[in-house]
Amino acid sequence: MRDPYSILGVRRNAAPDEIKAAWRAVAKAVHPDQNRDDPLATARFAEAGRAYEVLKNPKLRSRYDDARREAELRRMEEMHRKTREPEQPIGDVDPETAEEMVSRIFGSETKPRKAEPAATSTTPPRPKPTVKPEVKSEPKAEAKPETAADARPEPAPEAKTDTTERPIPFAIFPRSAAPAAELVSAIVRRIRGTASKAIEKVPDIACEVTVSVEDLFNRAKATATLPDGQTLKVALPAGTTDGSIIRMKELGYRLNGMLRGDIVVTVRVRQDSTLRTDGLDLRTTLSIDIQNAVLGCETKVMTLTGPVDVAVPAWSGSDKIIRLAGHGLADADGRRADLLVELRLMLWETPDERITDLMRSRQQGLFL
Repeated sequence: MRDPYSILGVRRNAAPDEIKAAWRAVAKAVHPDQNRDDPLATARFAEAGRAYEVLKNPKLRSRYDDARREAELRRMEEMHRKTREPEQPIGDVDPETAEEMVSRIFGSETKPRKAEPAATSTTPPRPKPTVKPEVKSEPKAEAKPETAADARPEPAPEAKTDTTERPIPFAIFPRSAAPAAELVSAIVRRIRGTASKAIEKVPDIACEVTVSVEDLFNRAKATATLPDGQTLKVALPAGTTDGSIIRMKELGYRLNGMLRGDIVVTVRVRQDSTLRTDGLDLRTTLSIDIQNAVLGCETKVMTLTGPVDVAVPAWSGSDKIIRLAGHGLADADGRRADLLVELRLMLWETPDERITDLMRSRQQGLFL
């Protein structure tokens, strides 16, 4: 089965309620009754059910997380072991990098090889013209003992030199053992046209951190959970908002012979409070009744620094937005954005007969 977190589209530290809601959404989307033309709908629905069975059970979920964490550690240890293994030279030849080997395979190697001239110089061209001369039968019979006499003493040393001077059976083998990853990366760089011998970098670690609007305003340190279960404190710089990416240099995995990777943190802001983010701007909702919407009023709204006064113009509907400058989040230069107040027209809790009569009169075309 694939990763149950990926199947349901939830984070690895998701709460049970979030997992349950995600399973309902996925099950509804892939249900066979909703996808009658898709032959794989039943399999995807069953896969989502198995994923939910694993994640809703705390014991099964813990066992899966432990097994995945152990597999990740074993993989990293194997990569670390391979990088620490010493290179074994093949034959008494000069070292050759993966780039040189790829260049030779693609036909762009310009350096002459030593083994090829030695092999061609020891091959005598004399026996070939003497074996097939275009003459009569009498000279041909005389030529046979001459070629046999000339060729007998020479083939033996030629065969010996040919076998001793050829250290490896295939010309494309590297002259020094290189890891397969280096060879593959060299081929990719050759195809992309960027054949450079720069040091490779370990892949980055990606994770998410969820914060509140108040955390962004106070620039507090948030706690991020890495894929292996470890936690990390992340500082929220000025200008951070929902979807911002924070790169923590050289704090990722470390392998010998490679540059240390980074930790890439994606910031997610909870939108369940009275203040919601819209970039660096903040949004809030102000409820007013019909009387204040028609006549206008003075009221207060809550901001990050406390309540402030706001003037509602007369005849304001639910599509009215009042902008309060300087009450949003701060950018990288310290300048604060705005607070957008969205009006919401509300009725009184108990019906008002006078308002009801007025609306009925207007509906019937009567005016008081």
